[in-house]
Amino acid sequence: MSNELFNQGKWQEAIASYKKLLELHAGSADIYWNLSQCYRNLNLLDDYFQTLQQGIQLYPTDGKLHFTLIIDLQRHGRIQEAIASAEIACQYLPDDYTFKLLKYLTVPNIYKTPEEIKFYRQRFTKGLQDLIEQTSLNTLAEKHSALAGIGRLTNFYLSYQAQNDVELQRQYGNLVHQIMAANYPQWVVPLSIPKLQPQQKIRIGYASAYLHSYSGTLWLTGWLKYCDRHNFEIYCYYTGNEPDPITQQFQDYSDVFYHIPHNLPAVCEQIIADKLHILVFPEIGMDPQTMQMASLRLAPVQCVAWGHPVTTGLPTIDYFLSSELMEPENAQEHYSEKLIRLPNIGVSYPQPYIPPILKSRADFGLSDDAVLYLCCQAPFKYLPQYDFIFAEIARYVPQAKFIFLRGTLLQERLNRAFAAVDLNSEDYCIFLTIPERIDYLMINLLSDVYLDTFCWSGGNTTLEAIACNLPVVTCPGEFMRGRHSYSFLKMLGVTDTIAKNETEYIEIAIKLGLNPAWRHSIAQQMSQSHDRLFDDQACVAGLETFYKQVVEKSL
Repeated sequence: MSNELFNQGKWQEAIASYKKLLELHAGSADIYWNLSQCYRNLNLLDDYFQTLQQGIQLYPTDGKLHFTLIIDLQRHGRIQEAIASAEIACQYLPDDYTFKLLKYLTVPNIYKTPEEIKFYRQRFTKGLQDLIEQTSLNTLAEKHSALAGIGRLTNFYLSYQAQNDVELQRQYGNLVHQIMAANYPQWVVPLSIPKLQPQQKIRIGYASAYLHSYSGTLWLTGWLKYCDRHNFEIYCYYTGNEPDPITQQFQDYSDVFYHIPHNLPAVCEQIIADKLHILVFPEIGMDPQTMQMASLRLAPVQCVAWGHPVTTGLPTIDYFLSSELMEPENAQEHYSEKLIRLPNIGVSYPQPYIPPILKSRADFGLSDDAVLYLCCQAPFKYLPQYDFIFAEIARYVPQAKFIFLRGTLLQERLNRAFAAVDLNSEDYCIFLTIPERIDYLMINLLSDVYLDTFCWSGGNTTLEAIACNLPVVTCPGEFMRGRHSYSFLKMLGVTDTIAKNETEYIEIAIKLGLNPAWRHSIAQQMSQSHDRLFDDQACVAGLETFYKQVVEKSL
C-alpha cells in the first residue's frame, strides 16, 4: 500500500504509511530510499537527509542510499558533509569505484569565498593524482566497477572555477579512456576513413543524450536544417529518453535517426556499423554515457562542439568546433583538441518564438516602478568575487530589483555583499521559481536589463533575452565559456553594453537602470539586427568546408 501511494505521488499519505510500516518491522533499504524521496518532493530537506542517513545506518552497504545522499548534499551546497559521506561510503564499499570518484573529485557547486575555489581546486588536483594511482584494472570485477563509476558521474563542476582546465581535463580524460579501453578493447583501435565512391556523400554522425529541447543542443538543429544535402548524409543518435517536439525536428532533419536510450554497447555497435566519416558530439562533459562513448574510437574523425564549452581532455577527440567571435587569440592553449574557429558564433541558432506580453509585473509580485535586473543563470555560474557588483549597482539605482530565477543558494553570499555597503539584500534581491517556459519569457519581456555572469557567460539565456530585445550587460572573460554574450552582441553590432572590466560593467548597468531613453535605444538597435544573429548560414558553410577538408586529407 505504501509503494502504491508512492507511485501515485501521494507523498504525505505515503510518508504516514511508510512510518507505520517501519514501526512494525525494520523494513528495507528501498523503503528508506522511497521515504526519503517523499520528503524531497515536499521540499522537507532536513527530513530527507535524516532519512537517508537512518537508512545507511541500518543498511551500510546499500550503494543507492550512499550515492543519493552524497550527490544531494553537494547539490544543496553542503560540500563538507558530502565529502565526509563519500569517505564513509568508501569504508563500507571499498571496491565500488563510484565512491572513490566521489571521495577524490567532489567539488562544490557553489563557493562561499574565492579562497574556497583555490582550496578545492588543489584538493581536486591531488585527489585526481591519488585516484589515478589507486585505479586498478587487472581483474574483471575492477574493470566493471570502474566502468559503472564513470557511467554515473562526470567532472562537470570543475570547469566553474574560472581556470584553465586543459591539464586536469587531460589527466581525467586519459583515465576515462583507459577504463573504457580495458572494458572495450575492440573499440579503441584507430579506424581508416571510408573511401568515397563517385556520387557518394560524406556521412556525418551526431550523438547526444540531449536531442530534445535543451540549451546545450538546441543550436544543433540549425546545422542540420541548413546542411548541404548534395554532399552530406546526416545520422543522429539520440541516447537520452525525453523526446519532445525538438526531437522530432532532429528526426526530420536527419537522413537516418536512431533512438537508442541508455544502452552504451548498442549505440556504439550502430555507430560503427554505419561507417561514418566524422562523428560529432554536440557536448561532452554533462552526460556520463556520452563521455564514455567519446573516449572510444567509433569513427575515424571525432569532434566536439561547444554545447559544454570546455576541452574534453580525451585522446580520442580530434577537433573542438568553436567560434571565431568567441575565442581569444591564445585559445589553442585551452584545448587538448585541435581548435577549429567556425565563422561568427559557430552555430546557427533558430530565432526563438517570442509571444506577446500576456502578463503584467503584478502577476509575478513585481512592482511597476522597479528597475528589474534579470539574473537568470544557474547558481554555479555566479562566483563569489563578483557578488559586490549587485550591491554597487543598488547603491546608485535605489529602485533596483535583482531577479534571481534559480539563485536561492546564493542568498547567504548576497546578504554579506549588500551588508558590506550598509544595504539589506532583501530590499533588492528577489528569488522566483518559474517552472513554465511561457512565464520565463514573460519575465524577460517585463525586465529592464539582463546582467550576464562573469567567467561563464549566458548562452541560450542570452540569445532568448536578445530575442526579447532585453539590453544585455556583459564583460568578456579569459576563456571561450566567458565570451558567449560578447560574441552575440558583436554579431548584432550592438556593442555599447560590452564592458572592458568590472568597473565599466557596473557603470553600464547603472546607466541602463537610470536612463530609460538609452535603454529603449539599445532595445531598438537589438530588434533591428536579429537577422544578423539568428539562423546564420555562414557558420554552416564554414563547418561543411571543414568537414570536406578533413575527409580529403584523410583519404
